[in-house]
Amino acid sequence: MLKSKIVKGTLSGLLLSSLFLAGCSSSSGGDGGDKTTVEIFQFKVEFKQQFEAVAEQYEKENPDVDLKITTVGGGNDYKSAITSKFSSGEEPAIFNIGGPTDVKQFKDRLTDMSDTEAAKAALDGTLDGVTVDGEVLGVPYNQEGYGFIYNKRLLEEAGIDPASLTTYDKLEEAVKKLDSQKDKLEIDAVFAYPVKEKWVTGNHLSNVFLATEFDGDILKTSESKSVTFEDGDAFKQMIDLQNEYSVQPTTSLDYSQQVEELFSLEKVAFIQQGNWVYNTVYEMDPELAEKGIGIIPIPNGDEAKMPVGVPNYWAVNSKVDEEVQEEAKKFLDWLYTSDEGKTAVLEEFKFIPAYEGYDTEKIADPLSQEIYKYAEAGNTLGWVFMGYPVGWNEDLGASVQKYVAGDQTWEELVKETQKIWEDKANQ
Repeated sequence: MLKSKIVKGTLSGLLLSSLFLAGCSSSSGGDGGDKTTVEIFQFKVEFKQQFEAVAEQYEKENPDVDLKITTVGGGNDYKSAITSKFSSGEEPAIFNIGGPTDVKQFKDRLTDMSDTEAAKAALDGTLDGVTVDGEVLGVPYNQEGYGFIYNKRLLEEAGIDPASLTTYDKLEEAVKKLDSQKDKLEIDAVFAYPVKEKWVTGNHLSNVFLATEFDGDILKTSESKSVTFEDGDAFKQMIDLQNEYSVQPTTSLDYSQQVEELFSLEKVAFIQQGNWVYNTVYEMDPELAEKGIGIIPIPNGDEAKMPVGVPNYWAVNSKVDEEVQEEAKKFLDWLYTSDEGKTAVLEEFKFIPAYEGYDTEKIADPLSQEIYKYAEAGNTLGWVFMGYPVGWNEDLGASVQKYVAGDQTWEELVKETQKIWEDKANQ
């Protein structure tokens, strides 16, 4: 069972979508009563429409509740958005946190959710990063995994077996082979590498090469006062490989261009992303999404493990009225433990569930199915990036931008980000 295979302390993701539930009461208009308004500010742009549709379903079943959803993600910085929201005096009822680092930052706004049905149903290990002194301060979105998503047709036409790409050397050989056949394959480049998105390098790629340093343990990461970059050379190799064989310029390439304009239109063979892109690819080309894409781990030397974790948690704001807090908890319980909610989680959101009681044979898409297999086999890496010091991932992503632009050497990048880690961790 996956429950026994979950990597302890993993989270996510990437980051990704956000729910705001701000508490207030307003006239219901039609029935003369009052509605409790729960505003949702959420990070995950990939399931925005599906989530809004499910919220409407909940409102029909619960006419005294009004869910208002705002989504801030994709090319926007959710952490800055939520921080600004709090600074302005606006208090959402439900918002997103990513693990130990966010727990520390927002501790004064986090409600204990130990008594919720969602928390009780969460899989072993999925609550570790948000549990403090016995209090569960968030419940998981889902499980996610990421790696290199590939176009099956392009690799087949180039004579490449994706299952064989288990080491850096084999991957590099395949990349050069694809590059030599660009004209025949009618592709712009092998990769679409969105260095503009600091989270792609600062969170996800760095995790592959720092997880071993921290034994894949998010809590150990969050407690560390320093970072050594013991696999720094391999990290540099992978940045260089993607950057050299990518659509240019990578420093201005964003998530939307990567997934929608390049990968979904079959202009590149590989993208570094996770199963969350499936809905977007499906909207662009259903046949490609259903039959034409797969995912492999990003190799670190001779090792290839799939990073699997919880990308985000739902937190309930302790600053809003208690009545609103209770309605927020009820909604999250319904979303993850009711029959209607479970159906939406699997079939509409296309999530890999982080809870017991799901028919995992109904996991909706091929990327999630493949990631689930890695998780079930225990061939995974923890998401240690959720334990980085506050903002360090952004600093690292910015340094990678300078490095690929030629404005900083790799040695300067390492020294600069090591000092930033130490400064932030010792504050």
